[in-house]
Amino acid sequence: MYCPFCSADDTQVKDSRQAEEGNAIRRRRSCVQCGGRFTTFERTQLRELFVIKNNGDRELFEREKLYRSMKTPLRKRPIDAAKLENMVNGIVRQLESLGDTDISTKQIGELVMNAFAETDQVAYIRYASVYKDFREVEDFNDFVDNIQKIQDVG
Repeated sequence: MYCPFCSADDTQVKDSRQAEEGNAIRRRRSCVQCGGRFTTFERTQLRELFVIKNNGDRELFEREKLYRSMKTPLRKRPIDAAKLENMVNGIVRQLESLGDTDISTKQIGELVMNAFAETDQVAYIRYASVYKDFREVEDFNDFVDNIQKIQDVG
């Protein structure tokens, strides 16, 4: 593991423990050369996933990109970082269990929408406004009306 401060390749693990409900290992490391301390996470990866974009481009799935796209709608919402991590982990596990290495942005978007629908209605609407490309106020009204209809039935 290279040191992020001085790029030395001689770092030592000072502490290891389980993280993310046992789905990752958190390691505290120290650089032998500069003394810098940093944390790394190791996660199990069942297979390499590729995202098929709407224009047909194929790119490697980035967990961090998913995390960032989910963090934005949660701004100023009562969801802590640990809950967001659990949501992201759940979506990644679902993607890996699909059995296919090529995943469309639509599949990812639907999983994110489902996660937000179960967690935070405001984040759900915020994410939907971008994902479903709302253009008018009426798009928001229709979406909220549908949510309310579903809640009234349920």
